[in-house]
Amino acid sequence: MSETKLAMAKLIELTDDFTSEKADGKSVEVQFNPETLKLAFANEIQQPEGGDQASGTAGQQFVGAGSTTLTVTLWFDVTAMETNPVDDVRRKTKEVLYFMTPRKFESDESKFVPPAVRFQWASLIFDGLVTSMEENLEFFSPEGKPLRANMALGFTQQKILVSDFEGDGKVNLPGTKPREQAKEGDSVQKMAAKKGKGNDWQSIAEANQIEDPLRMKPGKLVDLNAKVPKAQVKLPSVEIGAGNVDVGAGISVGPQGAAVSLTDAANAALNLPQTIASQSGASQRLGLPSLIPPPLPKLGIE
Repeated sequence: MSETKLAMAKLIELTDDFTSEKADGKSVEVQFNPETLKLAFANEIQQPEGGDQASGTAGQQFVGAGSTTLTVTLWFDVTAMETNPVDDVRRKTKEVLYFMTPRKFESDESKFVPPAVRFQWASLIFDGLVTSMEENLEFFSPEGKPLRANMALGFTQQKILVSDFEGDGKVNLPGTKPREQAKEGDSVQKMAAKKGKGNDWQSIAEANQIEDPLRMKPGKLVDLNAKVPKAQVKLPSVEIGAGNVDVGAGISVGPQGAAVSLTDAANAALNLPQTIASQSGASQRLGLPSLIPPPLPKLGIE
């Protein structure tokens, strides 16, 4: 089985109109994926002059488009670099600082704006501008060079970000089974009956370790496919001799000996002494060794 490759977050430079990735733009892959992402949504609402606040939304006015902000913290550590290590962590963080630095606007060189950027991590795609950045340097070398840093970045886009997904997103996790949720007044017997398993409700309750199957808490998850396997008892065979004779009563004699084969282990355990005793006469008639040991010789002085 092939190992799933870890998806790493990236910063990708976009064209000024945010429509596509810039052909000769900068692309930076983070060294460590962030632990958390924070998304904030805002609408610009204006209260008209003379408006009645008690009238609710009718007395308010939406102006402009909504906005979404993304806050993320990235970590860099040159001591953990496996390929192309460097002596100063700022050699790595300056690649991220590039997206904060204003440059000439392509359509109007009199204007300076930071480059459009896309933060992409697997299915999360956020297109916007870097509006804030804070860098913390720590863990210095003997020469005073910082070896570790974290950068807090703030992105903004002038719309409400709504994630778009393909399919219904349902998955079957390996090693898990679908479970039913108990409702108010449910019992294991009632839940099992709905699935056509009313006769197995006791085994289902035991398999789910439910102490009180008649009074269940609402929301309890029950695996209605689980059952406790019935105990199987096997009686070891008993060798009684050699021959090719079927003595009967569950005793069969073959070339290598005879064995007791009983279908009902419980009855066999109770009736085995009587069965052996009843077959002792047949063994003698057939010339087979008796199942009952001979009596001990009497001891005494004549």
